[in-house]
Amino acid sequence: MRGRREQKTLHWMHRKPRTVVPVKDQAQSSYDSLEGINCVDYRDTGQDNSDHQDTVSIDDHGNHTEDSPFLSGADPGGKKNEFYDRNLALFEEEMDIRPKVSSLLSRLVTYTNITQGVKEHEEEESAQASCKKAPKSPNMGTLMGVYLPCLQNIFGVILFLRLTWIVGMAGIMQSLLIVLMCCSCTMLTAISMSAIATNGVVPAGGSYFMISRSLGPEFGGAVGLCFYLGTTFASAMYILGAIEIFLKYLVPQAAIFHATDPHGTDSAMLNNMRVYGSICLSLMAVVVFVGVKYVNKLASLFLTCVIISIVSIYAGAFKSLTHPPEFPICMLGNRTLVRDRFDVCSKTVVTGNLTVPSQLWERFCVPGNMSVCDEYFLQNNLSEIQGIPGLGSGAIRENLWGNYLQKGEILEKPSLQSVNGHGATENFGMYVSADIATSFTVLVGIFFPSATGIMAGSNRSGDLRDAQKAIPVGTILAITTTSLVYLSSVVLFGSCIEGVVLRDKFGDAVSKTLVVGTLSWPSPWVIVIGSFFSTVGAGLQSLTGAPRLLQAIAKDNIIPFLRVFGHGKTNGEPTWALLLTGLIAELGILIASLDMVAPILSMFFLMCYLFVNLACAVQTLLRTPNWRPRFRYYHWALSFLGMSMCLALMFISSWYYAIVAMGIAGMIYKYIEYQGAEKEWGDGIRGLSLSGARYALLRLEVGPPHTKNWRPQLLVLLKLDEDLHVKYPRLLTFVSQLKAGKGLTIVGSVVQGNFLESYGEMQAAEQAIKNMMEIERVKGFCQVVVASKVREGVIHLIQSCGLGGMKHNTVVMGWPYGWRQSEDPRAWKTFISTVRCTTAAHLALMVPKNVSLYPSNHERFTEGNIDVWWIVHDGGMLMLLPFLLKQHKVWRKCRMRIFTVAQMDDNSIQMKRDLATFLYQLRIEAEVEVVEMHDSDISAYCYERTLMMEQRSQMLRQMRLSSAERQREAQLVKDRHSLVRMGSLYSDEEEDVVELPSEKVQMTWTREKVEAEKRNKCSVPENFRELMSLRPSVASSYLLPVKRDQQGSSSAQTHIALCFYFLLLSRDQSNVRRMHTAVKLNEVIVNRSHDARLVLLNMPGPPRNTDGDENCILSQHNQKMQGLLSVF
Repeated sequence: MRGRREQKTLHWMHRKPRTVVPVKDQAQSSYDSLEGINCVDYRDTGQDNSDHQDTVSIDDHGNHTEDSPFLSGADPGGKKNEFYDRNLALFEEEMDIRPKVSSLLSRLVTYTNITQGVKEHEEEESAQASCKKAPKSPNMGTLMGVYLPCLQNIFGVILFLRLTWIVGMAGIMQSLLIVLMCCSCTMLTAISMSAIATNGVVPAGGSYFMISRSLGPEFGGAVGLCFYLGTTFASAMYILGAIEIFLKYLVPQAAIFHATDPHGTDSAMLNNMRVYGSICLSLMAVVVFVGVKYVNKLASLFLTCVIISIVSIYAGAFKSLTHPPEFPICMLGNRTLVRDRFDVCSKTVVTGNLTVPSQLWERFCVPGNMSVCDEYFLQNNLSEIQGIPGLGSGAIRENLWGNYLQKGEILEKPSLQSVNGHGATENFGMYVSADIATSFTVLVGIFFPSATGIMAGSNRSGDLRDAQKAIPVGTILAITTTSLVYLSSVVLFGSCIEGVVLRDKFGDAVSKTLVVGTLSWPSPWVIVIGSFFSTVGAGLQSLTGAPRLLQAIAKDNIIPFLRVFGHGKTNGEPTWALLLTGLIAELGILIASLDMVAPILSMFFLMCYLFVNLACAVQTLLRTPNWRPRFRYYHWALSFLGMSMCLALMFISSWYYAIVAMGIAGMIYKYIEYQGAEKEWGDGIRGLSLSGARYALLRLEVGPPHTKNWRPQLLVLLKLDEDLHVKYPRLLTFVSQLKAGKGLTIVGSVVQGNFLESYGEMQAAEQAIKNMMEIERVKGFCQVVVASKVREGVIHLIQSCGLGGMKHNTVVMGWPYGWRQSEDPRAWKTFISTVRCTTAAHLALMVPKNVSLYPSNHERFTEGNIDVWWIVHDGGMLMLLPFLLKQHKVWRKCRMRIFTVAQMDDNSIQMKRDLATFLYQLRIEAEVEVVEMHDSDISAYCYERTLMMEQRSQMLRQMRLSSAERQREAQLVKDRHSLVRMGSLYSDEEEDVVELPSEKVQMTWTREKVEAEKRNKCSVPENFRELMSLRPSVASSYLLPVKRDQQGSSSAQTHIALCFYFLLLSRDQSNVRRMHTAVKLNEVIVNRSHDARLVLLNMPGPPRNTDGDENCILSQHNQKMQGLLSVF
């Protein structure tokens, strides 16, 4: 398995190398970067990297040499070869540019989320980073970090000021439907949000970052601004609610404007709301500007007020079952009178022995002529009814169905008798009337803001201990809690409170008392004061969050004219964004009506929730490899249902507001598209465009795909036989089992010859490949080229296959066979050439071995393991491939095991813990095991295998052995702990085998002895023993058996041994180190993975020095994979 950079180690889903692992004194990248765990260039971090990097120098010939090779004693200078661990000598060149697995894992588990902004602004903030204190580690759990903040944001002004009125207008049944619709919409949105939030490390940017990084900068910018406007208008709504409580119920005397006639009451109230609302907004903005920390500290106090107020409602409701509170209502006929306009509910009063007209008579009659009175007043009687009849009064039957009113319509009780009469117009001020026209759709738009606030947990994700667990659990529990409170409140309000009181929005019938306060226990003031502080706190929270959201959008630099709002104070506070937020909130204050502002922010929040559901649905349907949410209880159908409900609620609430909101979002989208959104955030729309046609290809031409959009785009190199049939069809079977990668597949092959003469053969070969692709169910494209040499044709395929963004990033080819016995160098040079070409092209390389043993698509593994040997960091390719294979029915029931190698200086326990955390962040389920490889001396077996590997062909040619003898010679080298019986390879006569016992020898070789052995080529077999146990200075190993013919001659064997010895003196130790690593790794891998269904391991690249004997590479790789069936 090969990646793409330097040694083709592949970034998991990203072809652009960049540093994403957070390190000391370096700015953090956004959350989606964790998906593609790229290599860290420790040389750029400014930190001590002695544990992660070995220096590479250039020798006199321009080749790379190691300053710290794995073995000592072979360096002429005597100062090298001191630091490399000899267990990983096979990967020593990868270690120059790749981090060790232990160091990579230790940094991954310390990954922390950014709080604001994105990677583009890290350089600007780096100058200030050194002056800042190290941030505290996140330690908030589900309760304090998500559940309670969501409760505080969801419970708000609508519950205390409008829910009773909604129940009175719509009735219990339709009110329950309104609550169910709104809460179901937010619940479905929370499910989609949980899926997005648990798909990787969650950023501290809330819904804006989730939408923008899932749907792209155009949608992200449009919906982000809509969400910002919704949050800004929410602050205006909370301020208006607080001022309404203040002027209506706390200090009515503070009103500046007073109505001169009954018809001017609304206008005076609106002017008061504007004045006091502007003052309150200014004070809140100053508080936010001066000290945000005080706002956060007061959040718990405001939440306490909310909880106490809700508890008092339930207490009063159940207390009314036996002792209902006294709130009499005066009725004239069936009409409700404003209680604060008179003293007693009677037409006359008795003073002493005299009966005199009451204040009501004076109100309804002409002053100075008490006999001329209002017709309706004269024809109907006055009566008092109980405003809070109690839970067991049967009021639920009257309040079961709705009673919608038009603006100015008087509140009437249908069960009371009355004589019809219009009455004088000037007396309408004595009756409680509707201030606005109501309908089901209007009430939906007013109530929906009480269901918002579900994003509070995601906004605090940077402070959460485990955001992937806390956000789904806390948010869903908070929505469930608030939904139950709303549903139960609807039933309790309809069961305990008289219908005309419910429809009385401002409590005029109960002496200007807050309607929900009339039900509370022990006093209405508990609700009044609690609701006032809760709305003030909610307004402060909105006024705090909105500027930071605008600052995040501005720092993303997707809307150029907002760039100025990305700056702030030295501590990062968004000063300019706060100023703009205050100005926009002032527009909401000038509207001055809570009922008019609520539908506006409903539109913006519904727009935001709509795109959260859309993002989840798109990602789910695309099934991109990076889409692996830890939250499992989601489905694309639920996301589409939530999206449909959001769209329906938008048009139900106010169709013209919905059109305006969508128009604003559309204009922002087109503006960002026109400006050229150059951000690449790995969004689902970009993933969708990968399968598009010309327009999508042109867009993908702008740059390489993001890490989250990366998927294996395969170029499969097939070998054809003499009849132009596919020689190894199981290679296509393997490719078809990777179809979960949802990437491009190009199957290529080379026909050797001249193009003009071989065009027919090319077409025949292409048709044969297409037929095989159809049989193996491989969806892709076929391309066959004609070239004079196979190597040249392969190079052409690697360079030219694909179109635009649909180009391959991974090359798949089979392991070469028969290269040991072949004297033709083309048997292995084509393979080596392909390896070097993929390295130069920065592509990944997958090389299955024993591909003919791979399972067909009809087989099913009911058990077994897929073992991953993660030796060096390859960008995540080794983790991705088994995940993709397990999506196929052949491998679905196999377990995934991941092994990594610990060195002498590594903490294997910590490595295992870090690796488990790393897999948890990647949402991959696998068993983790750390294998310790201790230092050991290089055995004579490794030297023997290395020397035979390097010069076998040359010696066999010198000895003029036949092909059959060369094949038998290949069996000479066996395991170093075995005694081998060897038959004669050099004589046709029958031979006797002399078995020599294993024994240890220690011998130091001097130049004089070497010269003597060189002259004496017919020495006794002991010379062979000494040479086979050779070391650079002192050797200690087990001996292999030696054979003699009947004449006792061993000259051929001795000649081989002498050749080995002189080659050892002339060769450097690089190949020896590599063979040592291959032998040791093979022992460990076979021991652990001998029964695995599939083994995946890193394939080290060829040496940088191209002058060496390149068939050594095949020997080393073959040794590493010896004894395993299915490997790549």
